[in-house]
Amino acid sequence: MRKFRFWWLAVILILVAGVAASNGIYFRDNADKKDYEKEMGLFKEVLSIVQEDYVDPQSIDPHKLIYGALEGMVSQLDPYSQFLEPDDFKDIKVETKGEFGGLGIEIAIKDGLLTIVAPLDGTPAAKAGIMPGDRIVKIEGIPTKKIKLEDAVKKLRGRPGSIAKITVLREDEKRLIDFAVVRAIIKIESVKEARILDKEYKIGYIKLVEFQERTPQDLEAALAKLKSAGMQALILDLRNNPGGLLEAAIGVAEKFIPKGQLIASTKGAITPQDMVFKSNGNNLYTGIPMIVLVNRGSASASEIVAGAIQDYRRGLILGTNTFGKGSVQTLIPLADGSALRLTTARYYTPKNRVIPHDGIRPDVVVEHEAQRDTYDDQLYRAVDLLKGIKVYKGFLEEAVSENAKSKKASE
Repeated sequence: MRKFRFWWLAVILILVAGVAASNGIYFRDNADKKDYEKEMGLFKEVLSIVQEDYVDPQSIDPHKLIYGALEGMVSQLDPYSQFLEPDDFKDIKVETKGEFGGLGIEIAIKDGLLTIVAPLDGTPAAKAGIMPGDRIVKIEGIPTKKIKLEDAVKKLRGRPGSIAKITVLREDEKRLIDFAVVRAIIKIESVKEARILDKEYKIGYIKLVEFQERTPQDLEAALAKLKSAGMQALILDLRNNPGGLLEAAIGVAEKFIPKGQLIASTKGAITPQDMVFKSNGNNLYTGIPMIVLVNRGSASASEIVAGAIQDYRRGLILGTNTFGKGSVQTLIPLADGSALRLTTARYYTPKNRVIPHDGIRPDVVVEHEAQRDTYDDQLYRAVDLLKGIKVYKGFLEEAVSENAKSKKASE
């Protein structure tokens, strides 16, 4: 099965033969091909001039020149496409497994600014008080304006125990905040918490922090544990979950979407990128009342799950708008160990919705977020709603029973 990555974590997908046959450029017609050939001639001309006329020819490193050109070219496409040098590619493959060094934050370039997608729960960044949506304006006192994503990642990483100094702009509070965060080895377990929240109403709670290779299996184990404890309703917490693997998102959604139903689809510039993903679940949890918690730190794979639940009215989405990232990035390994992370498709919810820039809007909007207080309004509102659903369901069952008795008596 092909594996996709929605954020800067990624897995390998070999470029389709039709693209590779044209040296990595997909030409739609001969006119397009001529345009590219003309521009390639200009590139060769500039490279030749540099080699011949640059003041210090001995300092020229052809390898660095080409890498720099590739980085610049790909960065012009969109905020998520990226050329990865071999070391960066290796780091990404390690991170996908769920362990890496750093602060414990997911970052992206949004609106041209280096932005915190989410601090991962339990990491140094989360403990320091860094929040989703914070704009990193300085790293070690140096402004981040026009910084490339890969450069920001390198600056934020470092030896465990060392300190990273960052300045963030918290736009809703209109203030700058300085943080000194101690780096650590970040180990992520996709299922952070699974327990019964309310023993009387048997409401289960699962906190999912990222979509990794083993997330569907880990979630299945957590669901089985709660079911054995008598779970009759579920709160799935996707707040501050920045996403991960598309494969994992499908595996999570199909726990709650009946077998055979559409979960998501992708549409790209070429036919091989057009795919449909349907539930292959076992229908064990497709009838349980549920609420999905989201916030602006919920991105990509989290939005896939929330979008499917919302489209089918399978459960309620509660919280604040999600991050808003509706594109698919494919990681394409290159011959020298580097890689190209390229936006190859957009993904769509079952009702053919594209995730808008401002994200998925919840069915029930609750602005207050747990990170600002020890009292979690969003979570307790979800508990109250599930209690209400159960009580109302009981009323309906009682009414049906009474109607049946009345009808039988009248006969």
